[in-house]
Order: sequence, then structure tokens, then C-alpha cells
Amino acid sequence: MSMRGQIISGEYQKMEFVQDKDGKEYACYHKDVENFDEKKGLSLKQKEHCLDTSQVVGDTW
Repeated sequence: MSMRGQIISGEYQKMEFVQDKDGKEYACYHKDVENFDEKKGLSLKQKEHCLDTSQVVGDTW
């Protein structure tokens, strides 16, 4: 594996995929969602640090 692949793999392992109360899935670093409460959903501050995965792939793929 190249160094680039090792870096990408390391970063991916730090991420969590979170289903928000609105039904959207977000890719977030663990440190940004440590206090995530499924009942309350993601706060606006947490969403600023996460990526809405539907923006990457699209609504239906």
C-alpha cells in the first residue's frame, strides 16, 4: 500500500457515520460527535464539522 493509501485509511478509521433525526447520514470525525444524542440529533455546530453524505453521492444512487 502506498503512503497515500495509508493516510486515507488512517483518516477513514477516525470517522463515524451518523444518522441524524432528520434521516440524513453524516460523515463526521469521532472527536466532533463524541456527545451525539440520537434523540436530539446533531447540533448546528456538529453539522458544521460533518459532511452530509447525500451531497457527495446524491439522493439516489
